[in-house]
Amino acid sequence: MSTRLPAVTVVGSINLDIIATTDRLPTAGETIGGGVLQQQPGGKGANQAVAAARLGGSARMIGAVGDDAPGRLMLAALSGAGVDTADVEVLDGGATGTALIVVDRDGENQIVVCPGANAGFSLEGVSFGPDETVLCQLEVSLPVVLDAARRSTGFFVLNAAPAMDLPAELLERCDLVIVNESEYQLIPALAGANLVAVTYGKDGSALLERGRRVAEAPALSVPVASTVGAGDAFCAALVLAIRAGLPYGRSLAVANAVGADAVGDPSSQPALAPLEDYIARATESSVASR
Repeated sequence: MSTRLPAVTVVGSINLDIIATTDRLPTAGETIGGGVLQQQPGGKGANQAVAAARLGGSARMIGAVGDDAPGRLMLAALSGAGVDTADVEVLDGGATGTALIVVDRDGENQIVVCPGANAGFSLEGVSFGPDETVLCQLEVSLPVVLDAARRSTGFFVLNAAPAMDLPAELLERCDLVIVNESEYQLIPALAGANLVAVTYGKDGSALLERGRRVAEAPALSVPVASTVGAGDAFCAALVLAIRAGLPYGRSLAVANAVGADAVGDPSSQPALAPLEDYIARATESSVASR
């Protein structure tokens, strides 16, 4: 029997990713030659919306692009992946957000984000249905994220990246927060949050309820092409799996499998199989469930 996947609305960033691939990452003040340059669609919000759609969910994107060539390219990429873009604003005179990314031969990266239109939109006129799962990140302004939390009456998820101090109101509203290990350490208030998913790279992932570990799943060992889109694919998969009713441990295992596929793809918006395929791979024997 197929798993019914929820409708996910992503409120977040839409960027043009300019990626330089090099043998190693430069140190401060250092110039490295021999890089290979490419441009592709990105932004944490757009990456998560595309991943949700490619996994088989119904995905809606709320964000903004500039009235420029990169903006048109980003909208085409979202629509081509099956994402509803009706609520993406096109800001007159604004520039589409841009991320400057350096990736080394092991897939590690350095990223500088220039927000552009991501910093200039609001949720005026936007509404969320009671059955909509809303997923936000912190590459858009905190007031927009707070507004989304207040407007949403359904399941509300925050990918708290990049890390910053979070208002108590926002944390209390979150049904789920998703972070990596360093972000968890940088946001002490997460220790008291309702439910937090933490990724640990090669050490897998875990779910914590008010600081108490309630589920975990190991990482999969795979060749790494790029880690740029892996965290976003993990977020989309975990949200879909939990909202589809899978136990916590199995949901983590499914999300880990999706993240493993994502690191093998150099794209910020990697090709993914339907979520059903990853559910089949994630056997109960490989996870610690609640």
